[in-house]
Amino acid sequence: MIEIATFAGGCFWGVEAGFRQVDGVISTRVGYTGGTRENPTYEQVCSDATGHAEAVEVTFDPTKVSYETLLQTFWRLHDPTQVGRQGPDIGSQYRSHIYTHSAAQQQAAEASRELEEVHHEQPIATKIEPANAFWPAEDYHQQYLEKRGLASCSI
Repeated sequence: MIEIATFAGGCFWGVEAGFRQVDGVISTRVGYTGGTRENPTYEQVCSDATGHAEAVEVTFDPTKVSYETLLQTFWRLHDPTQVGRQGPDIGSQYRSHIYTHSAAQQQAAEASRELEEVHHEQPIATKIEPANAFWPAEDYHQQYLEKRGLASCSI
């Protein structure tokens, strides 16, 4: 049995690369979610007019990695106190968001967010809500850093 988890934490390239290092993650794909337009393009999402977030859909084996471990990874991969940005990337498409696929994921995400609050001086900006349509990004964005021999984004 496999499960899906969806996370938005800024530019999807670095977030995807981080999740691909986790044992038990079967696959990842980057894309767009949380917006109003069907099948948006990168250019449309970057216009900050579609309401989508750059996100990573993580397919995982829960017998090998827990959703809670994926949440811990998510918190480490970005700054959850940033509103509408991550580092030099500015716009609502770079927001911090957890999109849940079940009541159990919703509950775990909310508990994890509460625990994360104690590790930051600023309030956590990360929103949590049920997943909606996920639109895969263009092929050249998939595993972008790996294709270029990079381990992470450099800021």
